[in-house]
Amino acid sequence: MIQSSLYRALNKGFDYQILACKDFKESKLAKEVISYFKPNIKAVLFPEFRAKKNDDLRSFFEEFLQLLGGLREFYQALENKQEVIIIAPISALLHPLPKKELLESFKITLLEKYNLKDLKDKLFYYGYEILDLVEVEGEASFRGDIVDIYAPNSKAYRLSFFDTECESIKELDPTTQMSLKEELLEIEIPPTLFSLDESSYKDLKTKVEQSPLNSFSKDLTSFGLWFLGEKAQDLLSVYKSVISPKALEEIQELASLNELDGERFKFLKVLENVQGYEDLEIHAHALEGFIALHSHHKITLLASNKTILDNAVSALEKSNMECVIAPFVLNFKTPDRIFISLNSFERKKKRQKSKLALNELNPGEWVVHDDYGVGVFSQLVQHSVLGSKRDFLEIAYLGEDKLLLPVENLHLIARYVAQSDSVPAKDRLGKGSFLKLKAKVRTKLLEIASKIIELAAERNLILGKKMDVHLAELEVFKSHAGFEYTSDQEKAIAEISRDLSSHKVMDRLLSGDVGFGKTEVAMHAIFCAFLNGFQSALVVPTTLLAHQHFETLRARFENFGVKVARLDRYASEKNKLLKAVELGQVDALIGTHAILGAKFKNLGLVVVDEEHKFGVKQKEALKELSKSVHFLSMSATPIPRTLNMALSQIKGISSLKTPPTDRKPSRTFLKEKNDELLKEIIYRELRRNGQIFYIHNHIASISKVKTKLEELIPKLKIAILHSQINASESEEIMLEFAKGSYQVLLCTSIVESGIHLPNANTIIIDNAQNFGLADLHQLRGRVGRGKKEGFCYFLIEDQKSLNEQALKRLLALEKNSYLGSGESIAYHDLEIRGGGNLLGQD
Repeated sequence: MIQSSLYRALNKGFDYQILACKDFKESKLAKEVISYFKPNIKAVLFPEFRAKKNDDLRSFFEEFLQLLGGLREFYQALENKQEVIIIAPISALLHPLPKKELLESFKITLLEKYNLKDLKDKLFYYGYEILDLVEVEGEASFRGDIVDIYAPNSKAYRLSFFDTECESIKELDPTTQMSLKEELLEIEIPPTLFSLDESSYKDLKTKVEQSPLNSFSKDLTSFGLWFLGEKAQDLLSVYKSVISPKALEEIQELASLNELDGERFKFLKVLENVQGYEDLEIHAHALEGFIALHSHHKITLLASNKTILDNAVSALEKSNMECVIAPFVLNFKTPDRIFISLNSFERKKKRQKSKLALNELNPGEWVVHDDYGVGVFSQLVQHSVLGSKRDFLEIAYLGEDKLLLPVENLHLIARYVAQSDSVPAKDRLGKGSFLKLKAKVRTKLLEIASKIIELAAERNLILGKKMDVHLAELEVFKSHAGFEYTSDQEKAIAEISRDLSSHKVMDRLLSGDVGFGKTEVAMHAIFCAFLNGFQSALVVPTTLLAHQHFETLRARFENFGVKVARLDRYASEKNKLLKAVELGQVDALIGTHAILGAKFKNLGLVVVDEEHKFGVKQKEALKELSKSVHFLSMSATPIPRTLNMALSQIKGISSLKTPPTDRKPSRTFLKEKNDELLKEIIYRELRRNGQIFYIHNHIASISKVKTKLEELIPKLKIAILHSQINASESEEIMLEFAKGSYQVLLCTSIVESGIHLPNANTIIIDNAQNFGLADLHQLRGRVGRGKKEGFCYFLIEDQKSLNEQALKRLLALEKNSYLGSGESIAYHDLEIRGGGNLLGQD
């Protein structure tokens, strides 16, 4: 009820400086009301910030930067005597935040003089990471007399100096590494963290380093916020604040779990909910009927452009309607007015670093150029070209030859990846030897891979089972999903539909991170097959996953007449079920590899989940099953070969990169294991009535771990699950865990593939260094799939025992903690492990 309540409060007189909301969604809705009805008030939106005191903030770094940026904006507006309000999720206001003195910016002015060493030190103390190349916020680089600075929540800039004089300031495009033409007179540089000098930096650093906190990196980025002392303040007690009823409920719940002191918030004024004022949620197809029922209200209809507005109102009675072209999202009613918006919130995509970042290249490292072959990266150099200075990578080749590669052409090189430790040989420039070698390898590859190509070509020539994909029932099916499809889901459905309606058989990879809606896309294809009179098979690697998919499909198809059945190694009445499949009495059959021997009456579609988990013989049987029917493979982290085939157009690929609305990334922490840490992790989840996965991938010692946990936390309800427990008992344990009979599921990585347990939102992975990169990403994806935020803890016995490869794997997961990182992780896995010997026997 936030929009209607806030609208009423604004009309009665509203002079608050902080509005605390339940979450970011409620905060965004509140900001729309302020921005539309009180445009003179500057509304500063804070992000969610769910870190608890003494958490390692590297796992919350993006939100932390946004939070500091919003706070700077608020302080600046106050200084300028501007009317301003912070609109924030309550989670962002629970901890003391930096005072204005710690968020001061400084200016760099054209033609002024600056000591470059002092400037570099200042940026370092302000929290900037000093690198060779700036790509994301909070980075700076110094290369001779060229300085690049990427300010947080702002833009990137390139500064040119002549001796100490700043002779040029231009905006920088971090993607191309090219500066824009327009010269700027002055720029403002905010701190990435806090505006500290050398003395205050060292004081804060000492406090952090001497603290007993457990972390791989005790630095200001990780823990600085918790040691600010008197330089931080509780915003709710300093500035006049009001709280929404839902935010108050959140506070009361946290207080009941002893996660905060509820007394702190009793002084806050609560935004009133009054009868007759309510927020609305109207779907487009119900708009006409809703307006007809509320003819006595004055209705304001908003849309971002005239075309949308005209299309909407053409069939509506306009006598009581005001049409406004505006980008705001307002949907609420009062006793005499109604506001309806045809707009929706845009998703902002954060820019990620390129696959090969320049700062990841070290002098002396081997690289491969697309045209010139293998060389050694020497250094980053500057040269004047047509009067302007440009940056180049210097790459050494055989015979002291050098190649200067402009940094904007970084995509032309890749890190040299090999399986052995043998030193590669440099190529010679100008001889064309590398291009000849590439041509030879290409020929050899085509010879050895002829079977794969032939199979793909053969499938391409087979006349597929053409389906009608424009049936009205498909739109009805989509409307009953219970949520809005993401743009990526819509695109994937369109691509799959195009395949199904063509004369060719489909061979498509559906790549999407865990929980991004691959199953819903697959169900749309299965329903399409059903409407066209065809059967479908959904093949999964584990019995547990078969059970989950069966329950999902049965519930989704319940009202659409699709007969769904499950076949696995212990399905009851197996022979009877196989007969029903053969007679066409089953429309969608779900199962493990047991499904591969089934005979279908009219099979039209085969869907495979996590194909890389199947063995060689099972994959061959899959090929046989799907030889002349449509084939859809689903994976969260495509294995490098599958990824490569997809990118080579041997397979079609559809990618789901957009997370569902309100889905949050799981927080990832890398810690050294100890008893106190284990207790803290488990109690943290139990306090919110959640459940925990504890992954211990060694069956022989798993009982000892159970005993240890019971000693640490008496009466903890623990279930053990591993591959040596028979199938029926495994399913019983999982079902009991799903019901809440157990608090901890202590298991091997059997839990990895696809299990959906929305109340289990903490996962502890013992000896994380022993797992593969894709496996760790999949395990992390088991949590945070419901409405609660997920926490993932990679535990290792001893930091010093990590070898370089294990450290690379864990760092890749820390770096790729954003939602949708599965595909990036597949690339990292390819870089780390190598692509194997593409020439097989050679």
